[in-house]
Amino acid sequence: MKKLIIIVLLFAPILSRAQNADYTLTIKLNALKTSAKAYLIYNFGWTNQRSLDSAESNNGTFIFKREAGDTLKTQIVIEHTGQHLKGFDRKADVLFVFLDNNSITINGKDSIKNATISGSKLNEEYIKYHTMVLLPGENKINALNAKYAAATNDKRNDKEFKDSLMTQYREMVKEQDSLTKNYINKNSDSYFSLMALSEMANGNSDKAIGNEPTFKSLSTRLKTSKDGINLARLIEAGRATSIGTIAPDFIENDVNDKPVKLSDFKGKYVLLDFWASWCGPCRAENPNVVKAYNKYKDKNFTVLGVSLDAKKEPWLAAIKTDGLTWTEISDLKGWNNMVAKQYTIRSIPQNFLIDPTGKIVGKNLRGDDLEAKLASLLN
Repeated sequence: MKKLIIIVLLFAPILSRAQNADYTLTIKLNALKTSAKAYLIYNFGWTNQRSLDSAESNNGTFIFKREAGDTLKTQIVIEHTGQHLKGFDRKADVLFVFLDNNSITINGKDSIKNATISGSKLNEEYIKYHTMVLLPGENKINALNAKYAAATNDKRNDKEFKDSLMTQYREMVKEQDSLTKNYINKNSDSYFSLMALSEMANGNSDKAIGNEPTFKSLSTRLKTSKDGINLARLIEAGRATSIGTIAPDFIENDVNDKPVKLSDFKGKYVLLDFWASWCGPCRAENPNVVKAYNKYKDKNFTVLGVSLDAKKEPWLAAIKTDGLTWTEISDLKGWNNMVAKQYTIRSIPQNFLIDPTGKIVGKNLRGDDLEAKLASLLN
């Protein structure tokens, strides 16, 4: 059985940003004995880039100077050995904090996990939101994980046991969605209503479109904030690549620096596949794509890969290692890839199945789902 919890922070490429002094975030851990370092981590912008600021300890005090702007959801991590942050697990010393242009002080002993936040009504509001909306689901997931951890190996492999846990998990997700929607309906001017909608979309334009009526019910203040504008853009961009629409055409160079157009493939079924050599889930999915390609390549089907790599060498090496014999294109601009932006790609792997007329007929088809869809169309 797969784990029901996924750690929030996966350390993708991180950008360091300069600090300005419009307001300050002060952390005081008065019993800290190590040469620790504090990291402030958050996402920003339309492309959801991850940024990292750091501060050295001065007798257990860390100070971050910040520039005024829209509300930021951040994670503060204390790295107790004083070494550079490489990643963390559930045991990491971490605290969620919302920055809203007010100077904030965090007080604790030797760890930030259980520290208290003062100077911010927004963080007080988050405690209420967390208690009302998030905590019930967290408790149920912890209980399910405890059941799984306590089970014997034979029990863990028992289909009835696994099905029971997954049924309980799905019920928990439904309850969580109900609590979230209830909160949003009653708090149309709460930052956490906008945050909840953004997290429910999770960069997925189809989910964002599904929640558009709820988004429209939010206050003007929220809808015109940076986060609100980003969500509105995701909704609008999603319409251009929704199932039933004509796939936007583009041109980008292949591995031999020759320009390739999507419209060059008109008349065939095309799987437009977004991936990268550094993306573990993408590489794990590649064998399924290869299998589907080999099975249906003689039945008017092909694949057009779009890589979000920034360097050519690892891209070419991955193509060779994974046996990707179809056309591959990239402008080697990473997340700023022109086609990825055009198709509102904010996570990978993602794909679009396009029919011979150029119409999108499927999205995010993986493994057996991809093969089943192709079988229904091509057999």
